[in-house]
Amino acid sequence: MTPNGDTRATWAYHDATKHSVISVRESAHVLDMTNQPRPWKLYKDDLSEVGLGGELPSSGVSALDSLNVRPAAPAHNDLTLERIAALLLLSAGVTKQLTVPGGAMHFRAAACTGALYHIELYVIAGEVSGLPAGVYHFGVHDHTLRRIREGDFRGVVARATADQPAVKQAQAVIAYTTTYWRNAWKYQDRAYRHAYWDSGTIIANTLAAASAHGGDASVVAGFVDEQINRLLGVGPNGEVTVALVPLGRSTKRTIAMRDFAPVTLETESLSGREIDFPSIGAMHAASALGTDDDVAAWRHRGTPMPDNATGDLFPLAAEDGSARPPLDWGRSLEEVIMRRGSSRRFERSPLTWDETSTMLGAALQKVPLDATSIDVNALTDVYVIANEVDGLPPGTYRYRRSDHALEHLYSADTRDSSTHLALDQPLGGDAALGIYFLADLTVLLDQLGNRAYRAALLDASIAAGRLYLAAYAMSLGATGLTFYDDEVTDYFSPSAVGKSVMFLIAIGRPAKRRWPH
Repeated sequence: MTPNGDTRATWAYHDATKHSVISVRESAHVLDMTNQPRPWKLYKDDLSEVGLGGELPSSGVSALDSLNVRPAAPAHNDLTLERIAALLLLSAGVTKQLTVPGGAMHFRAAACTGALYHIELYVIAGEVSGLPAGVYHFGVHDHTLRRIREGDFRGVVARATADQPAVKQAQAVIAYTTTYWRNAWKYQDRAYRHAYWDSGTIIANTLAAASAHGGDASVVAGFVDEQINRLLGVGPNGEVTVALVPLGRSTKRTIAMRDFAPVTLETESLSGREIDFPSIGAMHAASALGTDDDVAAWRHRGTPMPDNATGDLFPLAAEDGSARPPLDWGRSLEEVIMRRGSSRRFERSPLTWDETSTMLGAALQKVPLDATSIDVNALTDVYVIANEVDGLPPGTYRYRRSDHALEHLYSADTRDSSTHLALDQPLGGDAALGIYFLADLTVLLDQLGNRAYRAALLDASIAAGRLYLAAYAMSLGATGLTFYDDEVTDYFSPSAVGKSVMFLIAIGRPAKRRWPH
């Protein structure tokens, strides 16, 4: 049995990192502010640089329209440096900075747990106008690409993904990595979950930006880990690749490559000392795919799961789930991302049904993830606690993608429960909606092995990232919260029996900084 097939590893990690009232209260972890890791990667080597400029081109596309899945259209075959620059800035770039005692706080384009920004982006470029073929690291601190390899290495990525069609045809590929220590400094062993939470919200921005700028993009979770890590000069313990996003559509055939020389580059230390959390590395190793044959077999496993409704249905505003927003919800994607910020307080006031319907319809469409050969309901189920929505009885619901509707589970006064389930954080109860993503890991692990854990976390976090964007586009607030794992499952049962929580996002009217209409 390959490591990916021994699913005891996922259960061991997932169960060990669950939050409960007891585990939270008994935690003795204290943040060492003198040892906090820097929020970006810095190379010591003198590398060739490509500046990405200061101007952000406008797509002319609203944030909500960038989320809606539209009929396939011919993709641009002119992927340019300007477009790459826009995608990188809108995905993970610094959008604003705040002066604080002792320095400045740099805010990014996408939300990140603890604002610790442990996700790095790399570009494997082959056919990008204005950018020589090569492998580049995106320097967030100065909006610059640094070349770590010269030449066209798309063939390596094609081979490592078992000739995944979107990768094989891509003009460029963005690789997303996590640096464990930058997040584990605060969140310890649970940081492995955050690797996929935070890369997923960034990828949601990437997909929206690619759509707005007229290009093809999808998400690849299946690849030979060692090959991609070696290509980027990372791994296996400190920094590892978590996802790939192929961009554009080449008219030339990419030739798969197996052999290439290693690259060794020195980087600045993240902090005075790093602490290792062995369970993180063990979980990642257990879900690794060792050969392109393993990748091909993994991608083609999986069967659709049933999606049977028993409660009353509340259909969204349009049959396809993509309500047409009024003009005052037409803010451009660029404006929404550049002005976004996770909410710290919500008003206890209702959302309208149009707001709720439009937001869910735009954000909860199927994620273009290679693992979703189980593609009827994707990899996660969406459960909703409706604290206050006009026209919707307070209570719990399950979102049914096949019907583009909310299935009513039961009615209840939910604000106290919403607070408690969200680790007793007031934001959970003050929000109008709490949206939970749950996965049936028993089924997924049986079909896809340990890699299913990575894929399910990505599926949930990308959808949640879309919810962030949809909420901001409508002047609403959103924030990701953590949760008491088993209590959430119990709360949504019997519908959620046997399922595990992957992500929680709370949405409501912000108490501060509401944008003017």
